[in-house]
Amino acid sequence: MKILIIDDERFIRNSLSDLVSVFGYDVETAEDGQQGLAMAVKEHYDAIFCDIKMPNMNGLEVLDGLREQGVDSAVIMISGHGDIDTAVECIKKGAFDFIQKPLQDMNRIQITLRNATERGSLIKETKVLKKKVYGQEMIGESDAIQHVRDIIDRVAPTDARVLILGANGTGKELVARNLHLRSQRSGAPYIEVNCAAIPSELIESELFGHEKGSFTSAVKQHKGKFEQADGGTLFLDEIGDMSLAAQAKVLRVLQEKKLSRVGSDKDIDVDVRVIAATNKDLRKEIEEKRFREDLYHRLSVIVIKVPSLDERKSDIPLLVSYFIERICSETGMPRREVDPDAMQLLVDKSWTGNIRELRNVVERLLILSGSRITADDVRAYVL
Repeated sequence: MKILIIDDERFIRNSLSDLVSVFGYDVETAEDGQQGLAMAVKEHYDAIFCDIKMPNMNGLEVLDGLREQGVDSAVIMISGHGDIDTAVECIKKGAFDFIQKPLQDMNRIQITLRNATERGSLIKETKVLKKKVYGQEMIGESDAIQHVRDIIDRVAPTDARVLILGANGTGKELVARNLHLRSQRSGAPYIEVNCAAIPSELIESELFGHEKGSFTSAVKQHKGKFEQADGGTLFLDEIGDMSLAAQAKVLRVLQEKKLSRVGSDKDIDVDVRVIAATNKDLRKEIEEKRFREDLYHRLSVIVIKVPSLDERKSDIPLLVSYFIERICSETGMPRREVDPDAMQLLVDKSWTGNIRELRNVVERLLILSGSRITADDVRAYVL
């Protein structure tokens, strides 16, 4: 593990460096805040010791700079007797801990350093798990998918409601997750609801919650998805399948930011960003009186149309490589190369099931093909 020590006093730098090295860490030093900040931005350190009182750039300014640059190393502040109030302020700004001068307590330094590096390991693991859970990669370099990325970059930091349109399997859920992850609400809950999968008689209870005894099977109070997503993002997938009664209640929540559980007349305040998605033509649904026009206008502040795979065929080789890597990594299957003529057959195929279908096809080819995926394999197992 790598440690950085930032201190303008050479004696403290050297003595702390010697001590930390004894504990088995690799150590680098910086003689002032500006040098230390530049080193921390360029190189990853598992923990950083930083003096508070330094010329030109003090410890607080270094800490602010580290956070602005996205450096997530654990920062341990080094404070003199008169710096305790400042050290407390550093903790409030995100420093991991502070150690008071003179640096004589070896056990305190070792324990603090161990806890700080363990925290760093947990942060890394959390990032990896988040990536796995959200599956946030948007694979492709076509103009169509780049256009979607550009809209996400512009819309995500706002609280604007978004309506995502696209056929089944195009990745509407992925767009919704990216909107949440890049928003100001990324640290708050992200709740998904598949409106088509919930029976119409239960959708209101699922979305808005219910009180105990409000209907036969309501044996206890239940918080709905809107309450669960309070402060975060609620993704209403397949909203075109929602009943008109439920649509009316959703409209009220969007207008008033209040809801009432089934079986209660008490209003509950909620702060939720709503992202909706559908594979239906909502204009047609409105004409046929199956979808409320006022709700459509509330949801469609921003509309994102996700292209079908047939509209972004140049991305197919990238997607095939990505799925091969991911499936083999998850299952332990040996990786296969795809012959150029086999890849061309996959590019030329019409993908009515879009990316979901392509992933299934890649998995099938990995299971059934030999040491390479050939054109004959594609003809036999796909076409």
